[in-house]
Amino acid sequence: MARLALVLAACLAAGAARAADDPYPWIAAAYLVKRDGALLWAGQPHARLPPASLAKLMTALLALERGNLDQRVTVGKGVLKATGTRIGLKPGERLSARDLLAATVVRSANDACRALADHLGPGFTEKMNRRAAALGMPDTHFNDPCGHDREGQYSSAADLAVLAEQVMRHDEYLRLAKTQRISIKTLDGRAFTLRNTNALLGRYPGAIGLKTGHTPGAGNCLVALAERDGVRVLAVLLNAPNRWWNAVGLLDRAFAAAR
Repeated sequence: MARLALVLAACLAAGAARAADDPYPWIAAAYLVKRDGALLWAGQPHARLPPASLAKLMTALLALERGNLDQRVTVGKGVLKATGTRIGLKPGERLSARDLLAATVVRSANDACRALADHLGPGFTEKMNRRAAALGMPDTHFNDPCGHDREGQYSSAADLAVLAEQVMRHDEYLRLAKTQRISIKTLDGRAFTLRNTNALLGRYPGAIGLKTGHTPGAGNCLVALAERDGVRVLAVLLNAPNRWWNAVGLLDRAFAAAR
């Protein structure tokens, strides 16, 4: 990964550090990079694209804002409809909302996400959309709390950066996002050991998270957050075939520009 990062960094440098609207269209269908909240570079930042599991950022935010994460949750039958990444929850099992959040953030588990969304009440996607509107996310509409491809579901790199910055205010989310491995268990004692889906953790110095995503419709998506010497860099990539290599190059360039 280090050698690939050097190659990508060289390619990026060849583009010269011009304005914040200087796009590198080969990186992703849409992307955005911010350093300490200030926009550095972006390509198609307002393009409306499927967000995949980056939608879970909003589900997590609503859970965190609701609080009471130690509340016991009984898993409903909705988990049987979950596809993609799952941990194998069964209807009737009981877990804390905190553990469902952990499985949603760390493992991006769709059954845990579904159970958490069901716990947070009926009409949950409407709640997601109201919160998106309140945050000023005009290019976002949710139709699924876990990020499955759904007609009419979309977001943008710019909107997801706004959402990520809101989620970053919660220490519990940051703790989970940077956890490489975590164990949770049902109240009846069934245990799960979960490995984080973020390949940057433990490999890229300063990596904190923040969320990964993939569906056939969305391609590879990533919200990457890293911090070095008090400088934080946030990168959002939508439909990025080589998201890990490209994220490393963008993060490296952003940190280098801060010196």
